[in-house]
Amino acid sequence: MVRSIILTVLIVMGLCVQSQRAEAGERREIVVAGGCFWCVEADFEKVRGVTGAVSGYTGGSTANPTYKQVSRGGTGHYEAVKITYDSARVSADQLYAMFFRSVDPTDAGGQFCDRGESYRTAIFVSNAAEKAAAEKAKAEAQAALGQRIVTPILQADRFYNAEAYHQDYYKSDDIILSRFGPISKAKAYKKYRDACGRDQRVRQLWGSAAPFTGG
Repeated sequence: MVRSIILTVLIVMGLCVQSQRAEAGERREIVVAGGCFWCVEADFEKVRGVTGAVSGYTGGSTANPTYKQVSRGGTGHYEAVKITYDSARVSADQLYAMFFRSVDPTDAGGQFCDRGESYRTAIFVSNAAEKAAAEKAKAEAQAALGQRIVTPILQADRFYNAEAYHQDYYKSDDIILSRFGPISKAKAYKKYRDACGRDQRVRQLWGSAAPFTGG
């Protein structure tokens, strides 16, 4: 009798686990470059179904690049973000659509106040499905905007994680010394984002279609 009860409980527990697994989709990744990687990370970690976002460097020829090397130029690398998501809760199509509406995809020289090769926009794709989704999102965004989009869709290359101090910068309570005096990274990030004009320009371009302009 006891053995039968235990078996029944184990079966029910197993069915519950299987049900939970069925509700969860495959974990997938996309890589995008949208100017300052702090901002892209901050934006996409708000999205339902996104399980993580990592700031890094990709697209260039320098191995194991540092922030100083990338920001100085000459490495070919972009500041980029690897976004991990649950495919049952959000799709690549949706993420790419949000990406285009979170940047100025008409600007080939950088983004907002950040100029130079490392701040250009791009989407990096690893397979035919990602490429098709990115191209579809780009075409739809261009039609919606009514302007030429210059953001390239590139073959994915090795992604290098940025230094630890760049990760989750937008929500860190770590204190740094800045031109504003001692201040948390989170507050410094907010001041930077406001001063750089990111949200203002995105609102100007996309209006109510801009998904992240609350900062």
